[in-house]
Amino acid sequence: MRLLVVEDELTLQRQLVEALSANGYTVDVASDGREALYLGQEQAYDAVILDVGLPLMDGISVLRKWRADQRTMPVLILTARDDWHDKVSGIDAGADDYVTKPFHMQELLARVRALIRRASGVADATLRCGKLELDTRTGRVSCENEVIVLTSHEFKILSYLMHHLDEVVSRTDLTEHIYAQDFDRDSNTIEVMIGRLRKKLPDGLIQTIRGMGYRMSKADC
Repeated sequence: MRLLVVEDELTLQRQLVEALSANGYTVDVASDGREALYLGQEQAYDAVILDVGLPLMDGISVLRKWRADQRTMPVLILTARDDWHDKVSGIDAGADDYVTKPFHMQELLARVRALIRRASGVADATLRCGKLELDTRTGRVSCENEVIVLTSHEFKILSYLMHHLDEVVSRTDLTEHIYAQDFDRDSNTIEVMIGRLRKKLPDGLIQTIRGMGYRMSKADC
C-alpha cells in the first residue's frame, strides 16, 4: 500500500514516515500544499495523511481540488487540538477521517488501516483467503497458524492483492502501489516476486490473467 504524507513540520513528517514504513507501507512525502496537490493528482495513493496548516496552499484547499478532480483516495486530515472549524471544513471538503494534534501514533496507524479497509470493502482487520490470513495490525501472514515469512516487497504485493480480492490487478497497478515516487521502478521485478510468493503460499491462490495481470479470487480460497 502506497501512502502520501503531507506535513511541513519536518520532525513530525520524519516520525510519520518511519512509523508507516515500519508497518509495511510505501510512503511519499510533500512539505507544502502545491507539491501535495500535484502528487495527489498525478500519483496513485491508497490513502493520504494531510495536514491542514500548510505553506503555499492550505490542506483544505488541496483536498477540495482533489475531490473536484474526482480523486477519491481516502484522506485523513491532521488538525490543531481545539480548532473544530478545521475538522468541520475538512469533512465537508471530502476528508474521510481526522486526527487531532498531538496524537498517539498507534491511533493514527489504526485509522489509516481502517480507511484502507473501508476503501477496499473490507471490515475485518485480518484479511483472509481460505486458510491464508494477513493481520493488518501486526503484518503477520500465516496459513493454518503456521507463520509465512515474507520480504517487505512480497508482503506489500500480497497485502494489495488481498485488499482487492476478485479484482484483476495489473503489473502497472502493483508497481504504482508498492514503490515510492523516487524508486527506480521495474515491472519485470513484479513477475519475480509473484513467483517467489507462489512458492510460499498454498497452490493456486495467485492466478495469472493472461495479458491483464494477477488475481486472488474468493472462489479459489
